[in-house]
Amino acid sequence: MVTPRALILAIILLPVNAYWVTRMEVVRYAGHPTTISLFYNVVFLLAVLLGLNACVRRIHSRLALTPPELLTVYVMLALGSAVAGHDMIEVLTPILSHLHFYARPENGWSTEIIPHVPRWLIVTDQQALKEFYEGTGSLYTTRNWNAWLYPVLYWSAFLTVLAAMMLCINTLLRRQWTESERLSYPLVALPLEMVNERTELFRNRLFWAGVTLAATLEIWNGLAYLYPSLPILPIKRFGAMQDLNQFVTSPPWNAMGWTPIAIYPFGVALGMLLPVDLLFSVWFFAWVWRAERIATAAFGYGDIPGFPYVEAQSFGAYIGLAVFALYISRAHFIRIWQNLFRRTDLDDKDEPLPYRLAVAGLVVGTVGVYAFCRACGMSPAIILAFFLIYFTLAIAITRMRAELGPPAHDLHMAGPDSIIPAVRQSNQIGRADLAMFSLFYGFNRAYRSHPMPIQLEGMKMAERVGGRFRPLFWAMLLAVAVGALSAFWAMLDQNYRAGAAEKIAPPNVNLIFGSEPWNRMSGWIRSPSPPQQQFNTQVAIGVGFLFTFALNILRLRMSWFPFHPVGYAVSSSWSLSLLWLPLMCAWVLKLLILRYGGLQAYRHWLPLFLGIILGECIIGSCWTLIGIGLNMPTYAFWP
Repeated sequence: MVTPRALILAIILLPVNAYWVTRMEVVRYAGHPTTISLFYNVVFLLAVLLGLNACVRRIHSRLALTPPELLTVYVMLALGSAVAGHDMIEVLTPILSHLHFYARPENGWSTEIIPHVPRWLIVTDQQALKEFYEGTGSLYTTRNWNAWLYPVLYWSAFLTVLAAMMLCINTLLRRQWTESERLSYPLVALPLEMVNERTELFRNRLFWAGVTLAATLEIWNGLAYLYPSLPILPIKRFGAMQDLNQFVTSPPWNAMGWTPIAIYPFGVALGMLLPVDLLFSVWFFAWVWRAERIATAAFGYGDIPGFPYVEAQSFGAYIGLAVFALYISRAHFIRIWQNLFRRTDLDDKDEPLPYRLAVAGLVVGTVGVYAFCRACGMSPAIILAFFLIYFTLAIAITRMRAELGPPAHDLHMAGPDSIIPAVRQSNQIGRADLAMFSLFYGFNRAYRSHPMPIQLEGMKMAERVGGRFRPLFWAMLLAVAVGALSAFWAMLDQNYRAGAAEKIAPPNVNLIFGSEPWNRMSGWIRSPSPPQQQFNTQVAIGVGFLFTFALNILRLRMSWFPFHPVGYAVSSSWSLSLLWLPLMCAWVLKLLILRYGGLQAYRHWLPLFLGIILGECIIGSCWTLIGIGLNMPTYAFWP
């Protein structure tokens, strides 16, 4: 699966892809491929490679890439996109620059925050920062290059260590989840079908009907965006019906909050890959969260800050998913543990790493992360709590993607950097710990582009095409390392050219991402949350955890039980607020197809929906490239 030419091609494309993603998500603020589970930019690049590969095959068949090689490039680009994406380096970069440049006497950062932040992890050179924000200089001057060099190297190495630890965890989980429990991995269906040489997909009329339908919609709306005289088709948030809440003005019903009305064709099509019970649960619980807010207003709890603590409930649900998944896999972990100390019949010669080496890698990674954090002044107990929570959330996201493939998973503002100060008074946490929470916000703001599930999905694709896991393990680790450096380069190059505070499209995420953690830290220092609010948050986490456990147990005992815990966990997120209606439409369609046509009818119609996904990915990507090439705003199909 992993060959030198596949690695070289991926390494060449990683900086190009990082530049494209940054241009879309930061400079233009249109497109946002890394905020959904299936990165459409990577699907587009795979489609381009397939087209070029077909041309090469006609000239010289031996020069053409094989399906395993194409999947290697796909997985590496997906990991590069995850690291470069909207919830990692796009957030981390402005955090590293914002503190020193925007420190003012009135915000008190110079005395309250800066003394507790390691200088070697951030940028302090005022001239370099001035040129970064104003766009009056170049990254490639000696001064600016030196100002960023060591922070970029330190953070790239740190993120690579985290990715290596994720790969070790996935090595320990892969056999249990893929072979014993036979999880379905819905999100690998499209790339596998695209590269399969024996597939009938590209000969299927329904597939091409889906591509044509999606492409027609995208082309029309793209032209209507450029020429307002053409009517735009309201398949996303356009026109008067973009938010249901604007029509509900009387209390307590107006407390339900933002409820967008949007029909994203790719969202409906992605939903057709998901189980019926998950589809039902996502839109059902999306309304349960709104019902909670309405009840809060009706019973007079609206004055309690944060009530009904949706983020805390969702956090508890994610932890519950991870704990339950690990619990039902306990026999597998016991065998691995026994194999560490004596030779057993557990065969791991074909795994990504031998289990002993995977465990050793986890230990070494843990020591490295601990040493890094201690060098930054963090306390041992906080380090342990932070990364225990972080990796538990990573396991939860990986499990839900492997089992059910939800089209998005946000968990905004509910990472360990937010939860720990919410359940423990911030004035009892050291300021060095709070400062590192603010820096770690760069990969904990949300978890839409998390690399760990992509790693396991890569292993699943390798299994399907008969590839070897161990070369892929190192290829994926290389992708994160090169991807991190590429992402930093793309962010710095484009922001120095445009000015991070100047020619960036509204709402200018550089200023938003850069200010959020430092303003939050000021709040922790000046206004610690009261004990009652901490208690309420703890109760909300417990409610989310126990409710998720209860749903899992009920599903084990009653096969007909319609409520899926993953639906409860993900339905409160920003992305699922946009996708609840498409997923409800998918639920209705899939239910009707299965009820009146059975599995055979579902398989018959599935190429139509795969075509819709691919058509939107290709034409949507083309519009972004046209906009970048002509330096003009263009239509974006998401969000």
